[in-house]
Amino acid sequence: MRNDLPIEVTHEVRDRCLCLHLQRAARAVGRRFDEALRPLDLTNGQYSLLVSLNRPEPPRIGDVAYLLAMDRTTLTANLKPLERRGLVEICPDPKDRRSRRLHLTEAGRDLLVRAVPIWRSTHDEIDTLLHDKDGAALRGDLLALTFSS
Repeated sequence: MRNDLPIEVTHEVRDRCLCLHLQRAARAVGRRFDEALRPLDLTNGQYSLLVSLNRPEPPRIGDVAYLLAMDRTTLTANLKPLERRGLVEICPDPKDRRSRRLHLTEAGRDLLVRAVPIWRSTHDEIDTLLHDKDGAALRGDLLALTFSS
């Protein structure tokens, strides 16, 4: 063991590091939602992506990427399996042919109708584990961390 890197540093990171704790919590929460949504052949990420498209006007790819805190390349890769399943259509923007809009298809809406009760039930289970019981304070803190840069 080196003197300039004592075990106390490891304990400090284990106990204090927000990045470590957020990543672990995100993986644990993601696994819960993945398991719950598995009968619909959806992952938690696909569910979030589909829900983000449920808008009066089809959003642009850049708007969805910003909302989901993803880069456009990753978003495009995540859209491909949903597009193949007929849940999403990627179409040119009629006002700007260089831009693309994301359309939630009727099949996508039908799948979301089935998925929302599963999401709610799973979310209710998770909420019982939170200190503030509805997650409002935690969501506020997470939003502040997400969009502060």
